[in-house]
This record gives sequence, C-alpha cells and structure tokens, in this order.
Amino acid sequence: MYCDEALNAVEAVASGDVTPDGRLADHYATCPNCSSALAGARALEALLRNRAVPQPSVQFTARAMTQLRRARWRSDQAIDIGFNVAIAAVVLAVLAGIWVVLNRLGMTAVSHDAVSAAAGGFATLAQRIGPSLPLYAAASALLATALVVWWWAERDATL
Repeated sequence: MYCDEALNAVEAVASGDVTPDGRLADHYATCPNCSSALAGARALEALLRNRAVPQPSVQFTARAMTQLRRARWRSDQAIDIGFNVAIAAVVLAVLAGIWVVLNRLGMTAVSHDAVSAAAGGFATLAQRIGPSLPLYAAASALLATALVVWWWAERDATL
C-alpha cells in the first residue's frame, strides 16, 4: 500500500466512517508519517465533537428561506424570458414563412386590398362610435365609483 492511499482514507478512518482493513491497518502501524496524520485527524475529530454547537438566530430560517425563494424566483424569471424570446422567434418565423408563401403565390395584391378594406371599416366604426365615447366614459366612471364605495362600505363592516 502507498502513503497517498492511506492519507486519502485518514479523514474517513478518524471520523469512524471507515474501519481500517488489514493492509490499511498495517500501513498505519508501520508508516510514521501516515500514523501521525491519523493521530492528528483523530485529535481534530475529538476537538470538534467536544466543541459546543452555536445556536442559529431566531430569524435564521426565515432569512434563509427568503433568500432561497428570491434566488429561485430570479432563476424562474430567466427561464421565462428565454421561453418568451423563443416563442417570439417562432412566431416571427411563422409570419415570415406566411409572407413568403403569399408573395410567391401573388397574393400580396389581394392582401393589400384586404388591409385597405379593414382600415376603411375601422374608420367608419370610429366615426359612428366617436360621438358616444364621452357617454361611455362617464358611465364607466360612475360604475367604478359605485364599486369603490361598495368595497369601502363592506371593508368597514367587517372591521
């Protein structure tokens, strides 16, 4: 047996995790360098066992869990951003593919007519709805005010 094998096992033997077998025990008995390393490791183990264990602060668990949640949230955010970028790239690739197919088939002229017809329809819709927008805004504000007052009254009733 070589000293490097015995020195690699010193910590495990000193802690009691490994019982030295015949070759290892013989080496520790005959090699002064390895036996002194084992004695030092055993003395250190005994010192550590006899040392008082400090108690963590009361907030230790809460702080540790907060840091873990924050780290996990950051990693989840990075994954979410990567996923969203990948989805956006796929959507752009699909749209580009549709545009290439429409362009090759000569459908771009038809699509320009469809866009102009839709724009004209939206313009007509905006002209018809435009005069009624202040009325809709006032009705929405009145409804929102009623909901806030109702929420406020219910909140005070539960206290």
